[in-house]
Parts: sequence; C-alpha cells; structure tokens
Amino acid sequence: MASVYHVGMGDIVVAKHPVVLTSLGLGSCIGLVIYDDIAKVAGMSHIMLPNNHEGKDVKKLGKYADTAVPKLIEDLIALGALKSRLKAKMAGGAQMFSVPGKNSASFLAIGERNIETTKKMLEQYGIPLVASDVGGNKGRSVEFYTDNWIMIVKVIGSEVKKL
Repeated sequence: MASVYHVGMGDIVVAKHPVVLTSLGLGSCIGLVIYDDIAKVAGMSHIMLPNNHEGKDVKKLGKYADTAVPKLIEDLIALGALKSRLKAKMAGGAQMFSVPGKNSASFLAIGERNIETTKKMLEQYGIPLVASDVGGNKGRSVEFYTDNWIMIVKVIGSEVKKL
C-alpha cells in the first residue's frame, strides 16, 4: 500500500516507492516531480515563484524554482538516486489573471516566469523534462505515482491527463 504525501505551497517532499505525491491548487505555481525509477525514489516541489531575490537563507526552499531544483536533486541523491538517471515532469504555470497594459503584464506573468525558470534550472542541472502540462489559464491539481511513474493532472472542466 502506497503512502500518500500532500505537498503544500513552497514544500518539498521526497520518498521511496511505494508512494503517491500530490499537490492541489496549482494556479501560477508549478508542481515539479524529479524521480529515479531505478532507485525507486521521487520528490515533488510546489514552486510558487521563479527566483529567490532576497539573497538570504530561505526557510522553504521549495518556494522558488532556483532553490527547489537543486534541493530536490540533493535530497533524491541522499535517498539513493543517481543524478544521471533523474527525470522530471511538471504541471502548472497558468496565467490566472488578465492584466491590462504591457509593462505590468510581463511582471505579473508569474506562471510563465515559473515555467521558464524551472525549465532553465532543470537544463542547468542536466535533468531531462520528459513530460509537462503547463500554461493556459486554469488551475491544476497533480498526483504522481511511483507504481507506474505517471503524473495525473486534473483541471476543472477538462479531461484528466496522464504524463
């Protein structure tokens, strides 16, 4: 029987198989999963913002894409994963608000910036993004199963997607 872990905003959870990692209410946020299906370990982060501009220690490393990715990798390796076998899946990054005006639109396009920074961080660390469901204007909830290494993406008013 798989243990179920809820990954809240800004959280990071890593665990060994059998496990279900779930995150609810991803609007502009990203649900990022990194896993090693040979070592049978997976981790999820509920990323809220692209970058830690505070330049100081962050209590919740999962809050920012630029701190969540290296922390997930570090925690997975500590559980027996090999960096060379890690893969990623992600969902979220919706544009939840329409923004009038050009200047404010780019600043408030947090979903798009979250997607871009998360992809950039995965690339920087050499982690292939094997599947994603990002963008749009609707929120999502995700579940990741280590039984089959599938991420289920649920969007209100849409069919369930399997990544």
